[in-house]
Amino acid sequence: MSTPTSTPTGTPTGTTAMTGATGGLGLHAARELLRRAPGTHLVVLARASSAARALPLLREVSPHVSAVPVDLASTADVAAAADRVAGLLDAGDLPPLRGVVCNAGVHLDSALHATVDGHETTFAVNVLSTHLLLRRLSTRLRAPARVVVTVSDAHFGDVRHAGGVFPRPRWTTPEALARPGGHPRPGSVRAGRRAYATSKLGGIHLVHEWARRLPAGVDVVAHNPGLVVGTGLARSAGGAAELVMGRVVPVLARTPLVRTPGVAGRELADVVLGSTPAPTGSYVHRARVAPSSRESYDPAREAELWTWLEAAASR
Repeated sequence: MSTPTSTPTGTPTGTTAMTGATGGLGLHAARELLRRAPGTHLVVLARASSAARALPLLREVSPHVSAVPVDLASTADVAAAADRVAGLLDAGDLPPLRGVVCNAGVHLDSALHATVDGHETTFAVNVLSTHLLLRRLSTRLRAPARVVVTVSDAHFGDVRHAGGVFPRPRWTTPEALARPGGHPRPGSVRAGRRAYATSKLGGIHLVHEWARRLPAGVDVVAHNPGLVVGTGLARSAGGAAELVMGRVVPVLARTPLVRTPGVAGRELADVVLGSTPAPTGSYVHRARVAPSSRESYDPAREAELWTWLEAAASR
């Protein structure tokens, strides 16, 4: 993806739409994107209250920032937000769409939480909302363009990649995974962690399937930031997660094991801007392309996920 350049009058020449841009590594990435690509107009897709806090920080870097409110746990809300962005693009109120960054995600304390649509919340926010957003914006992407989906090495579910914190993903069928209670002992913290790991595996499956379907010049990649301190992701994870992330992980931030939001944000911006070379469909671990888990390469499963997501989007 080429970096958008401003016209002599400072008018932006490309649009990037981004979820998860209001805090943690996403906020750092958004600021870095605006600083390094001054020809970008950034559309922040977030809850209105979160966007209100983040917009002043982003406008310190560039005036070319706007927000569209969205609740990623509501399919109707995601559809409305995407249609709002599409309408602004079609009307010429925004420059051509060059990027979509799906960085938002949730990690909850059980697998029993349900959205307004009746879907299990982790799967709905981390997988379904990503597909809904891309489904409605993909036809507006103008090459060269790049889609980036933030995933996690939790999808490996092993000690080497996840430190033993996350159990192995438990993939069954999309229909079962999208149903509250779709994991063993669904009310337990462990089930919440398994739902998170499984949803991140689903994100990689989704990237692979989108890579088969997007036109030449429009790339989609999965980005794993690794373990990052200060993201707030552990707030609702239950158990000792918040204690570990709040007290233990910051100590490890002095080691190569843990990234700070600033470092992780720069690495995410590198992926979005194409400074980190990554062919479409690839998995970027921090700052380089690497293999994702063996389980993550499954065309039949990816096609099944696509079919279910398309059906869910049409309801």
